[in-house]
Amino acid sequence: PEFPLGLLQMSIKVTNEPPAGLKAGLLRSYTPGVLVDQDKLERVDTAQWRQLLFGLCFLHSVVQERRKFGPLGWCIPYEYNNGDLQSCMLFLEKHLYNGPISWGTFQYMVSAVQYGGKITDSLDVRLFRTYTEEWLTAKTCEEGYVYNPSSPIYKIPNDFQYKVPSFTEFQDYRKFIESLPEIDSPEMFGLHPNADLTFRVKEAVALFQTLGETQPKGGDGGEGVSREDVVYKKCSDLLFRLPDDYVEDDYKSKIRKFGGMSVPMNIFLYQEIQRLQAVFTKIRFTMTQLQLAIKGEVVMTAELQETLDSIFDAKVPYYWENTLTGDEFSWRLPTLGLWFSSLMNRDDQYRNWLNNGRPNSLWLTGFFNPNGCLTAMKQEVTRKHKSEKWALDDVVYHTEVTTMERVELVKTPPSDGIYLHGLFLDGAAWNRHEGNLVESQPKVLFVPLPLLYVTGKTKKDEEKSRKETYGSIGPYECPVYKYSKRTDRYFIFYANLKCTVERYPNKWALRGVSLLCNTS
Repeated sequence: PEFPLGLLQMSIKVTNEPPAGLKAGLLRSYTPGVLVDQDKLERVDTAQWRQLLFGLCFLHSVVQERRKFGPLGWCIPYEYNNGDLQSCMLFLEKHLYNGPISWGTFQYMVSAVQYGGKITDSLDVRLFRTYTEEWLTAKTCEEGYVYNPSSPIYKIPNDFQYKVPSFTEFQDYRKFIESLPEIDSPEMFGLHPNADLTFRVKEAVALFQTLGETQPKGGDGGEGVSREDVVYKKCSDLLFRLPDDYVEDDYKSKIRKFGGMSVPMNIFLYQEIQRLQAVFTKIRFTMTQLQLAIKGEVVMTAELQETLDSIFDAKVPYYWENTLTGDEFSWRLPTLGLWFSSLMNRDDQYRNWLNNGRPNSLWLTGFFNPNGCLTAMKQEVTRKHKSEKWALDDVVYHTEVTTMERVELVKTPPSDGIYLHGLFLDGAAWNRHEGNLVESQPKVLFVPLPLLYVTGKTKKDEEKSRKETYGSIGPYECPVYKYSKRTDRYFIFYANLKCTVERYPNKWALRGVSLLCNTS
């Protein structure tokens, strides 16, 4: 028999959401009948078992709560649940029965198997592995171990010490957890205090976006300027400012002067201009048709209506950014003003390249396919070392942060590789005197990075160079993304950034440090 639709409509949907905050999360774990109770504490009669049990519950609450910080927390927000934690507890129990704990095995099972089975992004895999390397070690079971950072940037609420207790009674754990602060410092998740500002901004943007979408779209009915008149005038202004079309024969002849299509970077430039011209054609046609539709000379289609609404709200029309299938057609920015300014800057870079030769430094943000730029550069470097029998498959990227902060300071391009500018550090700042990563300034979310030198080296030479430059602690392998939304779709490459002994690479991994082409 079919389920009655009326009964379904009258029903109330009940969902079991994870608790908000470390305190609520730990209380949930230490609830009889849920995960941990007195019987669970007595399964293995050692202090190590009880300490690691608490450590697993604390880690579980942290990785769940970290999702609220958006891409700074996790590239992809995963649905961690009690089943993951239960599996880890069961493995730990069996493991302790068999003898002394193998920390490497324990860390691997937690980060790569139990939780890691649902993690799909490689940077998230690294982040979870870093948590286990920092928090699931022999030190966790030592007397006086705390999760607090050694030198917190801001005061932890109530100066609370997040220690690892080893009580024998279940109620003692409950009392300790209930004494935790109501408000969690981002530093307890390994993040900078600025992450809280990122979270609040994300919430405010979502709120205003929802409010904007609920505004009425009809005309005012008064004597003021109508929506259609405002959009008509805006289209006229944008069409006037829109650069001239690229003529294929013209830019092909200019590219021939630089060596033609046998040079990889010339092929890249040719493909970029073709894509920019497609954007020109699209927006010129759409705005011309929209003006005709406003005058009543053509039919106002759904696409034109969406374009009209977007331009009036100062947003980028959907089909200027995306194809019919939802793929990226141009570039994604939150406002029409920023988007059109980016268009003008991209056009300036391409025309300057065509008329004056390859720029000394390239604006990576201004490329449709920044990965293609780096691949072309790597091909050129490999060909240049043909006499040394370099193979393209054996060449990897080599990066160095220069001392030059402005493009004007670059007088000549490098002999090998390219200079890149326009990158922003998210989650950290750069000490230009010492040439290493430092903590962000309060309320400063993004910091421009000095010019980045990128070239190609063989794997053997790169390993040797890393040891000489970064020493035993190694560099922080910083991911570079096109947008603040950190997914594999927008990932470009890794840049090696220098660290200090006090702030070693794992600390920056927990901070969620990355380089962005666009901060919006």
